[in-house]
Amino acid sequence: MKRVQYHRYGGPELMKLDDFQLRALGKDEVAVKVGFAAINPIDWKVRNGYLKMVTGKKFPRAMGSDFSGTVISVGAGVTRFRPGDAVFGMAHIKDGGALGEAIIAPEAFLAKKPDSVSFEDAACLSTPGVTAWNGLFDKAGLKDAKSVFINGCTGAVGEAAVQLARSLGATVSGSCSAQAMERAREIGVQKTFDYRTTDLATLDDRFDVVYDTAGTMNVATGLRLLGKGGVFLDIDPTPGKFIRALFNRKLKPIICTARADILGGLASVAAEGKLRLPIAEIIPLTEAITMLTKLESGLKLGGKVVVRMH
Repeated sequence: MKRVQYHRYGGPELMKLDDFQLRALGKDEVAVKVGFAAINPIDWKVRNGYLKMVTGKKFPRAMGSDFSGTVISVGAGVTRFRPGDAVFGMAHIKDGGALGEAIIAPEAFLAKKPDSVSFEDAACLSTPGVTAWNGLFDKAGLKDAKSVFINGCTGAVGEAAVQLARSLGATVSGSCSAQAMERAREIGVQKTFDYRTTDLATLDDRFDVVYDTAGTMNVATGLRLLGKGGVFLDIDPTPGKFIRALFNRKLKPIICTARADILGGLASVAAEGKLRLPIAEIIPLTEAITMLTKLESGLKLGGKVVVRMH
């Protein structure tokens, strides 16, 4: 089988489409024949060594986190899946491997794909959806209709956050580019602001939740936009912000952390037609390295790039 992998941390020139064999399954792991994989910025951040304190020094390392496909086999302790099940989910960050023809993932990082959701769409859900869920529900405790502001509301995490908040009846405002405002309104953003021409610190509105899904809002601005009891969710978690968050309960740095209940929740919302991320291009595995390199160097396509394995 083939997958995109690399033999040391560094730039895009290190990626190769190599032959590989699946290792033996652990008791709580599932082997999946990958149908489609979605590209995320975390893919090249891991390869660049940005998270090597977590990902370690074992090589070769495989690229890719989010995928959909069909279960091949399951470990002895797996209870929720069996061979033949259609699933979607994400790789463990220590392993990667979504950009390959087969992958091994923890049972807790998978959900059954709803019949009403295509494999292509399901492949896009995990990292953006889990990150949005971690913020809105785990950290902000969003349960009912509240006012939410999403900075970067038409990025992948931003769109997932908008749609999840709207599914609970929240009133959503957000910032994006002028070109993306129509898309923002389509998914339910009621007030939109052009981030290039608006100083968000000057807004008079106050919100129960402000989620910086773009990683561009300074903490002071985020906190200023909060109403009483509000929470500022920050997708760019630095050590300094974690320390600051110890002293200011309104600041919540977010790290994407998958769980079975979150992936199941995303499946339910997607099955209801309330969560779908736009796909800009579907490409074959043979073109994945070229596309990864372009995206890493700043190519913007207005939607997810999905890699077809077969």
